[in-house]
Amino acid sequence: MRLKPLPTTEYARRIARLQAELKRAGLDCLVGYSSESESGTTRYLAGFWPFFDFAGILVPAEGQAVLITGGPESFEFAKRFSAAPRIRINPLLVETSAPEWVPNVEGESFKTLLPDACGGIPKRIGVANGNIFPKVLFDDLKAAAPRAEHVPADDLVLRVQMIKTDAEIPHIIEAYRITEAAMKAALRAAKPGKREWELEAVARAKMVLSGAEGMAYPAWVCSGPTTPLSLCRSTDRAIRAGELVQFTFGAKYMGYCGNMCRPFAIRSMPKPARRLAEAALEAMQYAIATIRPGVRGGDLFEGYYDILARHGYEDFTLYGPAHGTGSSEVEGLWLSKNADFVIQPNMLFNVDIWLSDGRYGLRYEDGVLVTRTGLRELNPYRREIIVL
Repeated sequence: MRLKPLPTTEYARRIARLQAELKRAGLDCLVGYSSESESGTTRYLAGFWPFFDFAGILVPAEGQAVLITGGPESFEFAKRFSAAPRIRINPLLVETSAPEWVPNVEGESFKTLLPDACGGIPKRIGVANGNIFPKVLFDDLKAAAPRAEHVPADDLVLRVQMIKTDAEIPHIIEAYRITEAAMKAALRAAKPGKREWELEAVARAKMVLSGAEGMAYPAWVCSGPTTPLSLCRSTDRAIRAGELVQFTFGAKYMGYCGNMCRPFAIRSMPKPARRLAEAALEAMQYAIATIRPGVRGGDLFEGYYDILARHGYEDFTLYGPAHGTGSSEVEGLWLSKNADFVIQPNMLFNVDIWLSDGRYGLRYEDGVLVTRTGLRELNPYRREIIVL
């Protein structure tokens, strides 16, 4: 049985916090964009996850936020499933192969949306999700306010997102609980001859039957020659005894992303892969022991890098040992060399250790929630060298 959805008051508080950030930054409004696969902004601020069509959100520095959908189907969908107080249609957000509507459908451009929401033509507009913001939509935004300055504003949204509220935490914990249950089910099913896609299907089925609304990202199983890939897809390949296999799973639960990754082998693990796993686990345990309130992100990276260097693997990784997460699987706050933020209570991270020597690659990944005194580990199952 699922938990109750977040109350509309939670979304109202998020909008109010974002509006405070807009005022501090001297911005008149923020415009964000979401798609089915990148739904974080509208889901976080308005409780709306689009599919087929796309969605936008317009948040003035003062006044009500406006959720923008792409057509009559999404408009009715949003009225039923979003927490937005105002919903409007901009036809540019309709699906790629848009139908010719039989009924008369009224929509509008930013030319009317902007002054209506902002009480006039804004002079400084914050743009969120700029790396995926469609050109056709951005052109519409510029035409509506040709003299406005457009300012990247993802950091403003992150400032609101990065400290999780008490209302969010039960949903987050459940996302990781379901993800761990899927990992356990897939490991139980793993036997020589099982196809990669079959084991992925076991995990997916367990997630959905446990209450997940879907995947935090496309789950995958890779084995043998494809393990050096940091991103992969499950294939028809049968796993074999004595080779490295990687499980990468994440459940999405009521808007929150769980994540868990485990490498393993059946009967025996190749020695080079075992050495990689030993280094990765040492780095993971270091990160879990060190992520604490008051620690600067960049300082934590230095210890992580030193561990890899001691094993001779400093050039075998892609990034730092952890990243923020929540309504998107990666939600900023990378613990990188130059991370100058200070870790605070109620920040949520995925400790994410990826190593590859070109022949073998593996990832250990778990969720951790920062508390006032330390850390809550959300899915610690079999954080070890796994040989079945």
